[in-house]
Amino acid sequence: RDEHGKVIGVVGIGQDITARLAQEREYSKLIDTANAPIFGVDTDCRVNVWNQCARKLVGYTMDEVIGKNLVQEFITKEYKSAVKSVLDKAMRGKETANFEFPLITKNGIRIEVLLNATTRRDEQGNVIGVVGIGQDITGRIAQEREYSKLIDTANAPIFGVDIDGRVNVWNQCAMRLVGYNTHEVMGHSLVKEFITDDYQVSVQTVLDRALSGEETANFEFPLMTKAGARIEILLNATTRRDEHGKVIGVVGIGQDITAR
Repeated sequence: RDEHGKVIGVVGIGQDITARLAQEREYSKLIDTANAPIFGVDTDCRVNVWNQCARKLVGYTMDEVIGKNLVQEFITKEYKSAVKSVLDKAMRGKETANFEFPLITKNGIRIEVLLNATTRRDEQGNVIGVVGIGQDITGRIAQEREYSKLIDTANAPIFGVDIDGRVNVWNQCAMRLVGYNTHEVMGHSLVKEFITDDYQVSVQTVLDRALSGEETANFEFPLMTKAGARIEILLNATTRRDEHGKVIGVVGIGQDITAR
């Protein structure tokens, strides 16, 4: 405007965003060609990123998913609430690591996915959505189920405890031998609740050693059955680790040597 307020033209102020656009294109390319399934959703949970690995794994093309609600249209009914909760938390800045959930592929096959959900922000720091980086763990889950089946049907009493000494494995043979079913022992302290007072310290020592990587073979100790009978057990205690080698507990394989 001039000094009288009359419009006399337009002034434009520009900003060179060439570098930023180039950076965004490079970022998009890295995501699209990554060797892991990656998706993105906006604040309304509508898909706006769907990389090549996700397309290959699940079978849906970009055109079939972009703009659609991830939870409502692609998550199994029993997991909709849990996945929605993970995404909502990420929208609030609380990210989630190693969340396991199933996906049904376009061909109707159920696959198991391990998800890390990360908050996505713009250059001003405003939350604009969530980026999910997945891992197909279908094979691992199947292997774990087979492993659990072998343990459960083994012809020897087998138990497992976590790093806090709480029972998380209790096979059929252990149930028959001791008399307690799975529901009666799971989550309970093995030493405090099922080992006789005079052996609690020594059994705890064996478990602690296994948790530090020092395994024990042929350790003898007594157990009281649910019916009140005393039985003698010969135990091999083995360190249990996850796929990264981190100690997650102890597996004990026993033998009833009462008659011996």
